[in-house]
Amino acid sequence: MDSVLVRILPPARIAAISHYSQDPSATSIPIAVARRFRGIAGTAEEVIALHPDLVIASTYTPPATQAAYARAGLKTLLVGIPDSIAESQAQVTQIAAAAGAPMGGARINAEIDRAVARWSRKDGPKGDMPPSALLYISGDLATGGSTLLNDMMTRVGFRNAAASYGLTHTGTLSAETIVTQPPAVVIASERESRGTALRQRLLPRTPQAVFPRVLINCGGPTIPPALERLAAIRAGL
Repeated sequence: MDSVLVRILPPARIAAISHYSQDPSATSIPIAVARRFRGIAGTAEEVIALHPDLVIASTYTPPATQAAYARAGLKTLLVGIPDSIAESQAQVTQIAAAAGAPMGGARINAEIDRAVARWSRKDGPKGDMPPSALLYISGDLATGGSTLLNDMMTRVGFRNAAASYGLTHTGTLSAETIVTQPPAVVIASERESRGTALRQRLLPRTPQAVFPRVLINCGGPTIPPALERLAAIRAGL
């Protein structure tokens, strides 16, 4: 959400952003940009005190907090986690319209369309199986099917190994599963971590690639660079 707002609105129109956007391990916007804004945890007290014209919050916002916004007369837009590029673009349109900047949303979506056209991999010879990739978003949490990352992986010519193992959305995989059916490449957000070290021991012959955490946390404007990075990993196999 924050990554969309900072692209479509002047700073003076943004009362606050999520404190997650100011955390280097969780942000989806440059830290230098994020630190220009007030960061809040999203409690009802913090938000109401700012008297914003619009509150954009997650569908996971507690009902009690949503009720407090309503009692305070705040206009609220609840957005979920998009499961595909198309859903993310629809969300960009929704946020931009609610913020009164529809053309800004259209520009972001046009950039996404160009990236999809550029980085989508054409089908190989009939019957060829795309190489499998296992993408860890953090620690031992892998991305499964029915996710935005899964959609992007498929577009650039990967087969999501976690989805093949039966993992939906985000979750963990047993070492036995990974060793028995090793992927063609392991992609992780950390270059060095306990999880990375363990996977290197379990799969010593499997290439390891880095997918920066900043590309994992949000859709919208992060989709073009995320597709480019995934395509580069695919091309390197």
